[in-house]
Amino acid sequence: MNRPRPSGPRCRLKPAFQAGGAIAVVGQPAGLRFHSNWRAARGATVTPRVVPFPVIHPNRPGGYDGAMRRPLPFPAVFLAGALAALALLSAAPSESAQSREIDLTTATIAEINEAVDAGVLTAERLVELCLARIAAYDDQGPRINAVISVNPNARERAREMDAERERSGRRSPLHGIPVLLKDNFDTADIPTTAGSFLLQDSRPPDDAFVVRKLREAGAIVLAKVNLSEFASGGAMSSLGGITRNPHDPARTPAGSSGGTGAAVAAGYGFVGLGSDTGGSIRGPSTANGLAGLKPTLGLLSRDGIVPLALSFDTGGPMARSVYDVAVSLGTMVGVDDADAATSRSAGQFHDDYTQFLDAEALAGARLGVARDFMGTDREVDWAIEAALDAMRDAGAEVVDVRFPEWLLEVESDFYLTVRWPEFRKQIAEYLQGLGDGVPQTLDELVERSMRLPSHGDGLRPNPGRWSLFLRENASGEVTDYAHIAVREHALPLVRALVEGLMDEEDLDAIVYPTSPTRPALIDRPPDLYGPSPVRLANMSGFPDLIVPAGFTGGGLPVGISFLGRAFSEPRLLALGYAFEQRVRAHRVPAHTPPLPGERITIP
Repeated sequence: MNRPRPSGPRCRLKPAFQAGGAIAVVGQPAGLRFHSNWRAARGATVTPRVVPFPVIHPNRPGGYDGAMRRPLPFPAVFLAGALAALALLSAAPSESAQSREIDLTTATIAEINEAVDAGVLTAERLVELCLARIAAYDDQGPRINAVISVNPNARERAREMDAERERSGRRSPLHGIPVLLKDNFDTADIPTTAGSFLLQDSRPPDDAFVVRKLREAGAIVLAKVNLSEFASGGAMSSLGGITRNPHDPARTPAGSSGGTGAAVAAGYGFVGLGSDTGGSIRGPSTANGLAGLKPTLGLLSRDGIVPLALSFDTGGPMARSVYDVAVSLGTMVGVDDADAATSRSAGQFHDDYTQFLDAEALAGARLGVARDFMGTDREVDWAIEAALDAMRDAGAEVVDVRFPEWLLEVESDFYLTVRWPEFRKQIAEYLQGLGDGVPQTLDELVERSMRLPSHGDGLRPNPGRWSLFLRENASGEVTDYAHIAVREHALPLVRALVEGLMDEEDLDAIVYPTSPTRPALIDRPPDLYGPSPVRLANMSGFPDLIVPAGFTGGGLPVGISFLGRAFSEPRLLALGYAFEQRVRAHRVPAHTPPLPGERITIP
């Protein structure tokens, strides 16, 4: 039920801040029982078996034998490809030449809609397939541990969407499509926890604006997924524990939207929502081999997203393809009276971003390479150089650019001077909007966190995040001169510098490795506040699109960022799509391979 929202609903917002080997899985999921207590509901019997096969990466010279972890000579690559093609032909059923097969783990939303239109797939079946993958890979097998709760009404919603589609057609391309939400997006029907035991039973009064838009488009909210607690720190939380990377469970999926990244990569849903304050959509996108978008500040409403710092916060889509990112973006845009920042998007947003996807968009494009963020990891640099060559081959002009050295030295200080005091103030406003039964201030969050000294009842301490509470609580007020000076003077300076650099060099976008290093080992967390290529997009408010660019020698994904001017999403999506179609660097993670029954034949 929709209810009128007062100005700054629930005091949330203030107007001033506005692969290398495959795994064959033997055995069907068994004993599945799905309800809101997902931890008690999961159960499956799955026996993974590693079956090596050669994987050919178009942007890796000589290809790559993922099973043997060594380069293949070119003749071996072509022979492997020919044998694979012959095997597919010999295994194909004798059907009409017009029929084709799609796989759940690689299909785009357009292909899923094609299968539904052909009568060979339903939304209900799609939900069942996604739930089976969660059962097989989240608490069993590699134990990705991305899901906090499953929507107990997902099947019923799917049946409703199937009946409506048969009766009157689909509402949008997302009609009947399972989507995943980082568990800091408000949902009235499922708890919204921010990954914290401190909010484990919190039920907001209504959906976040973008969640409501997704539901209106016919999407099915399948699950709420894990995150860095209160969207900061490493990829773990006191409620959800540690999330693992499906490409290598010993490595992190990155934070803070690590649960979204891991879950989408593992095929639990087709689109996931993340939130980004300092790289939290983009880090998990690159670490998990996904496309992802941090949109222009103000393009998407933040109403109903647990705040971290509203000067930087935004939500955004993560998916396996640029097409799916574009589809989902168009369903969520719109001016929202509850978030004054969205007034900037009036006349700037589009209901359909797929219209801008152009496989030839790199021809004639001029791109600046931010080499300030290279030179840390030779394997990441190698993948980025190969990506740049692919862009040149597609007709792009690529030039080197440099940011001022002084900016790179102070950007972390600028960022934290704004972020920490804003969290202290804005989290209290959000909590007070939830009513009684939850902590009301950061002081109370600190005090209650001291009551969980050890593991118990499915909970675990998160000292790293909770110690950050103390630093945030001691950071001062948003009325302090330092905060005001940075917010009102330094942030416009960053914006002018980035835009000025693009204007001076006549650039369509600035490209750089989204993460200068490969995903870190879980027991060796990275420095979250060292020099960062991604925070410049937050401090400027500009959009940043991530596209898979290749892999390291160990099979870990590498992503490349396309940073543009405000509201340049159409151009960025065009460039990213053209690059994606040329290199096709997405692959199914080795530890979450296809399950039986996921291949669908479209007549």
